[in-house]
Amino acid sequence: MGTTTDAAPDSAPDPGAARLPRREKVYEALREELMGGRFSPWERLGEERLAEHFGVSRTPVREALARLHADGLLEKRAGGLYLYMPTFEDLTDLYELRITLELQGIRRAIDDPTVHHDAVRLTTELESWQRMSDDEPAPSAGFVTVDEGFHTALLAASGNRALSASLAQVNQRIRAVRMYDYLTADRMRATIDEHIEIAELVLGGRLPTALEALADHVGASKDVVVERAANALAMARGQVGGQR
Repeated sequence: MGTTTDAAPDSAPDPGAARLPRREKVYEALREELMGGRFSPWERLGEERLAEHFGVSRTPVREALARLHADGLLEKRAGGLYLYMPTFEDLTDLYELRITLELQGIRRAIDDPTVHHDAVRLTTELESWQRMSDDEPAPSAGFVTVDEGFHTALLAASGNRALSASLAQVNQRIRAVRMYDYLTADRMRATIDEHIEIAELVLGGRLPTALEALADHVGASKDVVVERAANALAMARGQVGGQR
């Protein structure tokens, strides 16, 4: 996966950003780039290059890297800091947890008739994906965060904030390898179509069918994702080993 480290972040300027300490600005900007897929799991995050990229001294970069390491987004290996890359065993465990959390959002509404999904929030999400269907984005590793947005919104719409917060943490841990799932047009198309179908089923009150569709979407693709991840992990380790 190629990266670009000399371009400014894509996000719109934050009016409050100018009031933040420099170390906080660097931390937030670097965190956004890490989570947005700008760095591959085998690209070493050197202080000097990052300082040049952000136009600051090495001190705020060093502090940002330390915080991101404490956050779990970075890990130490091969004599430096890299984007966190789960082991194959960790990935399968985390993916199982992801499936459990996501399905519970619909199951709780099936089991308890007093639980209703937030129709306004879910409709807004659906409309966003319908627009994407009409103007399909190009394959991109960074699309993983857009995909996560749908699943987090769907789970949050079920009304349990603890579930959606837990899913966000799991997504963060597996993001580095899930990026490889969005590098082909067919995967992009399938993701968009399936998201639209799931949202429409939930909004239409067809919860058992929605549960089945979500299980197919997330669960049935597990083996494919794990296989791709295993290949990516092997390639990443080979790249890192070659740098030693």
